[in-house]
Amino acid sequence: MPTCELCFHNCSLEEGQTGFCRARRNINGIIVPINANWITSIALDPIEKKPLYHFYPGSKILSIGSFGCNLACPFCQNHSIATMSYQNKHAKKMSSEELVNLALDLIPQGNIGIAFTYNEPLIGYEFVLETSKLAKQHNLKTVLITNGTISEKYLVELLPYIDAMNIDLKGFTQEFYLKLSGNLEQVKRSIELSQSKVHVELTSLIIPDENDSEEDMEKEAQWIASLNPELPLHLSRFFPNHLWMDKQITPLDTLIKLEKIAKHYLKHVHLGNV
Repeated sequence: MPTCELCFHNCSLEEGQTGFCRARRNINGIIVPINANWITSIALDPIEKKPLYHFYPGSKILSIGSFGCNLACPFCQNHSIATMSYQNKHAKKMSSEELVNLALDLIPQGNIGIAFTYNEPLIGYEFVLETSKLAKQHNLKTVLITNGTISEKYLVELLPYIDAMNIDLKGFTQEFYLKLSGNLEQVKRSIELSQSKVHVELTSLIIPDENDSEEDMEKEAQWIASLNPELPLHLSRFFPNHLWMDKQITPLDTLIKLEKIAKHYLKHVHLGNV
């Protein structure tokens, strides 16, 4: 029975079985991404929306998403596509060539490249790699908006074809990551590897009574600074969503306190969703 080694879940899949992410399946004894080429969301977005504040500010980027995710965040704002088990009637199939040609056509509107976003792009690893390689041949910028949950060997293979990343650092304890079916150490390793190769910015969504302690923020900021104090950190305000509709909105005072702590160690700290 083959095992998918793309992330720490290491799903062992019987013939026809789909993994935790809902997007990788055993077909004829080979693990393949069934979400490859299926686009559920597409838009020409400001680069700051990713959020990337220090990478070609003022530009736009063709942003595409598919379906599936290898985490199970109870607060996911894109849960309708992240939890989709297979392509639906709203998805359309687009090849790497079609996406690159569309990105090129949008250059007059300020487009600088392609961003893989909305769902977790790395579970469609093969498609992201293929499209990124083609995009680089046409001098397009390639961007990943990711939860960073990917095995090192796959990330190392992809990084030469990526220009920038925003990686979600969803909290700074494994206890919190367990609520997301995640693994903090794999995310930290992805950040460590990526920031030495490409432009990286980080985002932490601050959720009341979950990952909002001042002690954890100090540990997080210290760790980020140990890699590079120039790494930008975005602290985002939580609004009730998905399964956590009973949670309160993050108080602005909390964000401001955590911002102050982070700024002791980091040169670029930004507040979002305020």
